[in-house]
Amino acid sequence: MHRGHTARQVTRLTHDTLALILAGGRGSRLKHLTLWRAKPAVPFGGKFRIIDFPLSNCMNSGIRRVGVLTQYKAHSLIRHIQKGWGFLRGELGEFVELLPAQQRIETSWYTGTADAIYQNLDIIRNHDPSFVLILAGDHVYKMDYGAMLLHHQESNADVTVACVEVPVARAHEFGVMTVDQAGRIIDFQEKPEVPGCMPGRTDVALASMGIYIFNTKFLYEQLVRDADMPYSDHDFGKNIIPSIIESYRVMAYPFQDPVSGKQPYWRDVGTVDAFYEANIELVSVTPELNLYDNVWPIWTYQEQLPPAKFVFDDEDRRGMAVDSMVSGGCIISGSQVRHSLLFSDVKVHSFCKIEDAVILPDVTIGRHCRLRRVVIDKGCQIPEGMVIGEDFEEDAKRFLVTKRGVTLVTPEMLGQELHHAR
Repeated sequence: MHRGHTARQVTRLTHDTLALILAGGRGSRLKHLTLWRAKPAVPFGGKFRIIDFPLSNCMNSGIRRVGVLTQYKAHSLIRHIQKGWGFLRGELGEFVELLPAQQRIETSWYTGTADAIYQNLDIIRNHDPSFVLILAGDHVYKMDYGAMLLHHQESNADVTVACVEVPVARAHEFGVMTVDQAGRIIDFQEKPEVPGCMPGRTDVALASMGIYIFNTKFLYEQLVRDADMPYSDHDFGKNIIPSIIESYRVMAYPFQDPVSGKQPYWRDVGTVDAFYEANIELVSVTPELNLYDNVWPIWTYQEQLPPAKFVFDDEDRRGMAVDSMVSGGCIISGSQVRHSLLFSDVKVHSFCKIEDAVILPDVTIGRHCRLRRVVIDKGCQIPEGMVIGEDFEEDAKRFLVTKRGVTLVTPEMLGQELHHAR
């Protein structure tokens, strides 16, 4: 096919697609990081939130009709989207719509991923798309959904499921599929206890990315059928996909670089360790995730903050950061920061040593602190002289220490009640 024709075909497909981002989950494996926010609202990468990645992928792919389904403690997520994603022109049929659980059809909240879509069927019908792209709101990656739409159409699929190769030891966390030589899914199991490996491999399994493209009419039929099943969990991975693979054309779309054939960056930052590692990777010289990419930028809402500032240059009191990323509004006053990621508006007072740290926005660190292998949650006020990351047994009495030796600190653990339940 001529390249110009392909580009026009993809443009038609993306224009006729409605994207729905499932952003209602708590993400309980992130522990205290999701105590007061939904997982897609968790800050990531110095200036962003996790949901900015699927939203940016939609914009960069040419999909300008997007609904964001919210439920669990969605206030910060809603504020972020209202502030940062209101630039689309409604007159041109472009939008990012918030779709909170509002009992439009049932008298219950969203009970599963499929039920969340089902409860918004009237809104989907009003938009009248040919295709519905369903996305998880809690993964970090860059992906051209236009290429997946073209694959969906050319393979004559009823449903297409995006997939990645994951280590078999971790495959029980995902939906695991088996495909035939044509790429058709012939078996699908959600979070199996004993995952099957890919043919000819013993180390990897083929896992669902939680990304689905449905022909819209077919989606309506399957959601209505599932809603009438009393014992269903009303979930795409558990119920809908396994129930249709025998009778319908359900195709896999491998997430691969079109030139090299390699699998691009994709992270499920679902645990504190995974969240820490994905953030700390970004300070390396050439990280796998390129945030300095003008071709496929990640969009977000950013406060108007002054540049980062480093003050004092005495021998024992030098403000400096090495092998680090430091966001706007930060002031490092006479302290050393090494191999760390500082989000916006972090204030580090003098005589501190910060190493291998991920520090979320609006944190203040008092004098003479030593912090190592930590995640400091938004708004923490670290008292003067506090030492974290050197004695795990002592840290575990006050904070959360992970299996890989990362210490998570939140305001509540410090006795600082930023959120009042009453």
